[in-house]
Formats: sequence, C-alpha cells, structure tokens
Amino acid sequence: MRQEAQPTGGTGSEAVLGGAPAPSARVGMVGAGQLARMTHQAALDYGVALQVLARGEDEPAVAAGAPWVRGEPGCYEDLVALAKGSEVVTFDHEVIPPAHLRRLADAGHVLRPAPETFVVSQDKWVAREVLGPAGFPFPAHGPAWCAEDVTRFGDRHGWPLVLKATRGGYDGRGVRVLEGPAALGAQAAALFPTEDRQRDEGSEGPPWLVEEHLELAAECAVVLARRPSGQMACYPPIGTRQVEGICRELTVPADLPRTVLEEAKGMAKAVAGTIGAAGVMALECFWTRDGRLLVNELALRPHNTGHITMEAAVTSQFHQHLRAVLDWPLGSPALRSPAATVNLIAADDRATVPDRLPLALEDPRVHLHLYGKAPRRGRKIGHLTVLGDDVGEALDRARRAAAVLLGAEVHDPAGAGRRA
Repeated sequence: MRQEAQPTGGTGSEAVLGGAPAPSARVGMVGAGQLARMTHQAALDYGVALQVLARGEDEPAVAAGAPWVRGEPGCYEDLVALAKGSEVVTFDHEVIPPAHLRRLADAGHVLRPAPETFVVSQDKWVAREVLGPAGFPFPAHGPAWCAEDVTRFGDRHGWPLVLKATRGGYDGRGVRVLEGPAALGAQAAALFPTEDRQRDEGSEGPPWLVEEHLELAAECAVVLARRPSGQMACYPPIGTRQVEGICRELTVPADLPRTVLEEAKGMAKAVAGTIGAAGVMALECFWTRDGRLLVNELALRPHNTGHITMEAAVTSQFHQHLRAVLDWPLGSPALRSPAATVNLIAADDRATVPDRLPLALEDPRVHLHLYGKAPRRGRKIGHLTVLGDDVGEALDRARRAAAVLLGAEVHDPAGAGRRA
C-alpha cells in the first residue's frame, strides 16, 4: 500500500490564515538515505517541502521526519506518485532505470538533472563514451563483454588491471583488481555467466569496464553546483583517502600542487557545462605518479566528498543542491576554514556509538552527523568534521574523535595504530 505525503498547500510564499505558511517550493527526491536526510534538513531552512521516495519508515530521511511516498525506485508508478506532488524531481542515488526517467520527462515532469544528463553518472561506460570524445582524460579503458575482452586488454596494456561494473557499483562494490590471467580465469564464470552475450544495437551496454591499473600519487574530488540557467559555484578541490574502495577521509584544501588544483577545477566546470549538469556534481579524479590528472567517475547529486562543506564552506552542498535544482541564485562556495572529515565505518553490528558519543564530543571542535542507520560491518553510519588552523591539526583531531566514537585505533599513516 502506497503512503503518500500529505499536501503542503500552494507554491507561493504567502501565509495561510490560521496555519503554517505555504512552502517556498516542492521538491521530490528519489531515495531516502543519508543524502536525502541531510537534504531534508537543508530544505527546512529554506521552507522547501521535500518529499522522498522510500521503501519504509526506517530509512534515514523518513526517520528524520521527511514526508514520504512509499515505493521502489525501479517501479515507474511509484516514481509517478512522487513526481505528481513535486515541482522538481531529483535524486540521492543512481540506481533507477533510465527508461523510467525518460518516460517521466516525456510525461512533462521536471527532472534535474535531466535523464540524458543523469545517465552519464549512472553508467561508467556511457560516461566515457560521452566525455572521452569531448577531450576529457580517462585511464586507458575498454568494454568487457566476456573474459576474452579482458585478456586482450591485459595483453595490450599489461597486468594487473581493474575491472569495474558499469552500473550500480559504489563503496568498493563492483570493482575487481585482477593481478593476471590466472586471477581472471578463477573468476570468469562468476563475472561473465553468459560468455556469448550479444553486442547488438539494442544492448544496454557492456556489463564491465576494464581499465589500466594506475600508480597513484593522490586522489581528489571537485564538488560544484550548476543551475539550469548556467550559473556555477565551485568548491575548492577536496583531498580524498580511500581504503578498500571506501572513502575514509576528506581534507580541504587538498594537499596538491596549485597547478593540479586549478586543472581539476577547470576540468570539473568543463564537464558540468558539457553535459548540462543541474544540481550538485562531484567529479572524482586520479593524480598519477607520472603526473597525469584523470577522470575517475562522477556523481550528479549530493556526494560523500561534499559532506565537508557542511561546516567548512559558507554554503553546504545540500543547500546548494536545492538552490541549483530550483534554479535559485547559488550560495558562496568559499571556505570558512581548513577542515578534515572522517567517515564513520562500523566494524560490526555491535557498535556502541550512543554510549561513546559524549566522549567524542569532548573535543569542542567536533561536528558530528549520524545517519540513523543500524551498524553493520563496512557500513557508513555517519561522519564527523573538524575545522582547524591547518588541515593536519584538523585531521588529527577528527581521527581521534572517530576512534573514540567507534572504540577503534587512531589511524597512523606510518602504519602503526594506537588505541583511543
């Protein structure tokens, strides 16, 4: 049974006699995870009525009080129910059938970003097919329909190599590093259950992308917002640290040469303009040891790397996303202070975060955000940010607070650890 959000009144800003003022706008968001939860909190500041598409009342945005429509992102009728109560529809994840989005747009609903833009973030192969010919640099890559495609790529570019699912992968899921042909042989049956898959015109595209294995000097992300009318606001590039495919730490300003930072910002702005982004966009980049700045992937929605903007920037990515999809003037992306963010990754399902929370907050500079998610091994349950006089100080404080909160060891870049 579908549960629809209650009507919220007119679309103007006029007051309603004897009741609450009408919302400044109505926005629908497909998905109800932590990104929708934090977007809902920003929507309250602007008087925007945000409703989300959720599977149940235990999802983070719904638990935080967001009005919701019960449904599945893969069900067209559920998407219609969300869109009917919204002036604009946007997203907190990519796992939505592109055909459903095109159908919604054809029916007259406003989607931001538009389906033809959003698909660039939904499918890694499409991203390379669209952005590669436009001159944006990617690692050497190719489509992988079968194990033989991977072998041929390895013979040409060398081993090890990286295999990435073209659709649906995140937080390290859908990524394999294959050291050599033997590793491929051991996994081939699971990776390619139908070796004779046809590469015809009607196909959705290859299931896997095969890519050269890089020697990385660093990784960074550029988060920006773009309005449909073309205005952009670009945050300073953010340094990212990944462990097993999951982003663990963010730092801003990123510790990269100024020329690389400027190149990354220019690249992100050019990508956003090329595809007609509307809303927040995050471009993740590799900087290799041989001096190449390459595109890794992009998201066309609020993004984990943008969480640091909640305290570190004048305008958070969540406020910025609402302003952008509504085509309102964008806020300042300027930094308030150097900052560091540590993602809180549960070690198991017995995390005692509530009991340890007061201990982590003994540092008055800690800004904590919990997502209302039950702990599970490898699951992001929150993040914390510390502003400091410099990035190193902020990162040390953030690591200590995260370790206290999770009852873990303080990370030591040299490889050692100390118990919090």
